[in-house]
Amino acid sequence: MKQTFWQGKKVLITGNTGFKGSWLSLWLTKLGAEVAGYSLQPNTDPNLFNLLGLEKRYPTTYGDIRDTECLKTAMNDHQPDIVLHLAAQALVRPSYADPVTTFSTNIMGTVSVLEAVRQQESVKVFINVTSDKCYDNKEWIWPYRESDSMGGYDPYSASKGCSELVTSAYINSFFSAREITIASARAGNVVGGGDWSVDRLVPDILGALSESRDIVLRNPHAIRPWQHVLEPIAGYILLAEALWDNKDLSGGWNFGPSYSGEMTVNDLAFKMVSFWGGDQTHVLHDTGETFHEASILRLDSTKARSMLNWKSRLSTDETIAWIVEWTRAFHREENMLRVTLEQIEKYEKLSAHS
Repeated sequence: MKQTFWQGKKVLITGNTGFKGSWLSLWLTKLGAEVAGYSLQPNTDPNLFNLLGLEKRYPTTYGDIRDTECLKTAMNDHQPDIVLHLAAQALVRPSYADPVTTFSTNIMGTVSVLEAVRQQESVKVFINVTSDKCYDNKEWIWPYRESDSMGGYDPYSASKGCSELVTSAYINSFFSAREITIASARAGNVVGGGDWSVDRLVPDILGALSESRDIVLRNPHAIRPWQHVLEPIAGYILLAEALWDNKDLSGGWNFGPSYSGEMTVNDLAFKMVSFWGGDQTHVLHDTGETFHEASILRLDSTKARSMLNWKSRLSTDETIAWIVEWTRAFHREENMLRVTLEQIEKYEKLSAHS
């Protein structure tokens, strides 16, 4: 990452009050970018955005991404050079409970953001952050490449596949003649300190460990490529830098961990118990209501490795150790801005020496 590149760059992040958005916006402000946010109010208590004091570090417009006029006003006020679109309904189970909100947020929300970008001449780079679940998952062992077809069995996955198609349509229909580069970034199963999202595996495990409750797993045998939140965020930052001077890099990009980052949900739970030291905690399997979830999903990140020099820096054990370290610091009521910046700086040193 080039700090000289980011000095003074105006960046608008949608979904900046969320888990990934908070880590990303803090990192970019550290690099010297002039960040602005567009998002709903944080929906958990506690939440990382307020815990880090980000509401005081840069301006945020609170609004729905489906409100195109509000988005246009926010973009016109900030005049961003780069737009990073992270706002979404990001959970599988709620997509079954409320598919309409999931589809409208993840599809029409993407349309609204792209419309606002289309009418804002200052924007030179736009990245739509989607998900590894955007692919038509055939439940096979081979990793998905950027050229594979979009799809989605459940409402959440389908909405992310559609968001990718919307982005591709805008690239081909409206941006081919403009000096703007459009790309999408695909990553999944992102974990890290400061995630209090409901119905997400690592927050659920950490909550159970901190309260000495049993851990209940919904899909224990599913294989997932776990990665620390700083891994894909580093990819988004590197991608934005590369897109600035090279319009040929438009399109989709995978940011997934190596096979060594894979393990079953059950194995991850027991490993987190071990790192936490909660030997009295029991890991149980949920026998209640079930719904379809992919049992295996892998990404081929060869393109990002070869063209951006991006790769995973943290092993699964290191990832869990960093999460436990962050969470224990939170429970000790330490200065979490300092703790979070220290983890970013530690990651930067890993990137510089590997």
